[in-house]
Amino acid sequence: MKVLRVFNNNVVLARDDGGRDVILTGRGLGYQARPGREIDPVAVQRTFVPVDGRDPDHLAELLAGIPPEHIQLVGEALVQVGLDESVLRNPALLIALADHVSFAVRRLEHGLAIEYPLRGEVKNLYGREYGQALALLAAVNNRLDHQLPEGEAVALALHLVNAGFVTGDLSYTYTMTAVISQLIEVIEQTFDLHLDDDSVSIGRFITHLRYLFVRIQQHQQLVDQTSVISTAIQESFPRAAQCAERLSGILELRLGAPLTTDEISYLALHVARVAADQN
Repeated sequence: MKVLRVFNNNVVLARDDGGRDVILTGRGLGYQARPGREIDPVAVQRTFVPVDGRDPDHLAELLAGIPPEHIQLVGEALVQVGLDESVLRNPALLIALADHVSFAVRRLEHGLAIEYPLRGEVKNLYGREYGQALALLAAVNNRLDHQLPEGEAVALALHLVNAGFVTGDLSYTYTMTAVISQLIEVIEQTFDLHLDDDSVSIGRFITHLRYLFVRIQQHQQLVDQTSVISTAIQESFPRAAQCAERLSGILELRLGAPLTTDEISYLALHVARVAADQN
């Protein structure tokens, strides 16, 4: 295998002997590496093969922003709970889960607790995935010094659900691309920011939007139910909540479907994170 691009000391993009672009991780793998150089297979700890047309550069950039120990523990936890091989081979899922766990660990270290909305809906709509998420969270906590709260299972369950959503409609993909650009412009206007489309924070936001679009297309939005949590989000992140309302209006115009209250609340949390990451 030859190096195509070095992201940091632990993550490189390479081309394997079969001509595929793959993401490789390993301690010191990228140290003093240069494009075109051969990679020592002994130094490779994990290989990610992008699927479903995912951009390998984008996935590698996300991966490079996650501490290697968090990637390792999530990978071990997935194996422990017995998720099938098709899930384990999905690099986007593993990266999303590791990114979420890493962010949750940092929040815990700073004493920041988040009560996720939609818990009841997730348990009712996605019982199997929620059960897997509880087992996954327990496996992760077995590998951490400080325990993540049980509420994190809601977010983990949504990642598992999203991994099963696919859409083969190319025209819908084009529409999604145009709408994403418009939504990012609204966030920039609301918070007076210039957002880099290639940044990790925008990458996370786009991933959330992509899965939201699939839920809209499949008529599987999370249940519309005004709750105390929704009110708390509006009070805690008023600008993000207002921005999310504007985004939901655009989505209704462009996609022909209004967002439920819970979807808007979840969207507001993502908007708040994008804005916070720029400060």
